[in-house]
Amino acid sequence: MKTHSTLKFILPIIVVSQFLCTSLWFAGNAVLGDIAKNYHHETNLLANLTSMVQFGFIAGTLIFAVFAISDYFSPSKVFVICALIASVFNLGICLRNIPIEFLMSFRFLTGFMLAGIYPVGMKIASDYYKEGLGKSLGFLVGALVLGTAFPHLIKSFSLSFPWQYVIYATSFLTAIGGLILFVFIPDGPFRKAGQKVNFADFILGFKNQQFRAIAFGYFGHMWELYAFWAFLPLVLNFYKSNNHLNFNISLLSFLVIGVGSLGCAFGGLLSQHFGAKRTATIALSISGLCCLLSPILLTSSMPLLLIFFFIWGLTATADSPLFSSLIAKYSSAETRGTSLTIVNCIGFAITIISIQLLNVLSKQINSRYLYVVLAIGPLLGLLALIKKSK
Repeated sequence: MKTHSTLKFILPIIVVSQFLCTSLWFAGNAVLGDIAKNYHHETNLLANLTSMVQFGFIAGTLIFAVFAISDYFSPSKVFVICALIASVFNLGICLRNIPIEFLMSFRFLTGFMLAGIYPVGMKIASDYYKEGLGKSLGFLVGALVLGTAFPHLIKSFSLSFPWQYVIYATSFLTAIGGLILFVFIPDGPFRKAGQKVNFADFILGFKNQQFRAIAFGYFGHMWELYAFWAFLPLVLNFYKSNNHLNFNISLLSFLVIGVGSLGCAFGGLLSQHFGAKRTATIALSISGLCCLLSPILLTSSMPLLLIFFFIWGLTATADSPLFSSLIAKYSSAETRGTSLTIVNCIGFAITIISIQLLNVLSKQINSRYLYVVLAIGPLLGLLALIKKSK
């Protein structure tokens, strides 16, 4: 059993590793403008490039869940192997004059390997922190959010360098993150390894009513989150053009997405006082309201818009670690990793639908109204949570 003095270093190490490794997620989006120059005929590059990472993640999480990989093998070993392989696949998009099919395949494979990083990182945390898991996952998912935003920051400071440097940097950071976790984080004291593969394990949690309600709340959250992130540069560009302003879209995208890491941390801390479910419900309500208010705020002054986006960035992610902690709570110790993975799998499948829907709508309607459709997710998620509370 780990001592208290040892345990206090466990979470920071997992958080740092998660942050470094998840920088791969939006690496392609950060350099989208540069990549698009080689594919002039691809009008749906933003949606497709993002969706391929999501597709890969879904395929990976489905396989990881069905075969219960993070429950039957050492999670730390799974994490480092996936991190190293993902860093190599990420580099693939730097190859010169590659066909669009290869470009999409590399993003798919990168997403596939992320299935062994993000949910496995949560599994490792749950193996160390039986109590206060909401707070622990708050910091952990905050690392994911900051990692997702990080390529935009690298891009904003490397405008004078070739775009490939963003990809080189994220691949290097991912390899380092995987190795750090493998070296310093052994299997946790609360880990219970599965004895044999049971193909029914990945749907076992859905037999529990509380589990189902939390899962549907999470699905509503996911309908909104990644579409909000993916189309943020486009919406900011719309605002910039309409108001004839001059600001760094990459830097602002990083700040709006990255502030969500604070939302995760604060959400985890608040859940210690108000309960994870109540805190998640409040955060989901506020972010859903932001979807509805977005057309009004996109015609407002720049300071007001910034305040609005920062509030949205904070609340859009604050519920994520809380949903994950509740999923872990309502899962058995033997199937916890599998339950976290399958719920992630379904959640990310939903993100593809909302991203592709926004892609279609972006060609049909004014970008000012683009985000309104995202309110559907929080609304349905809230109905599931409130209905179970009665």
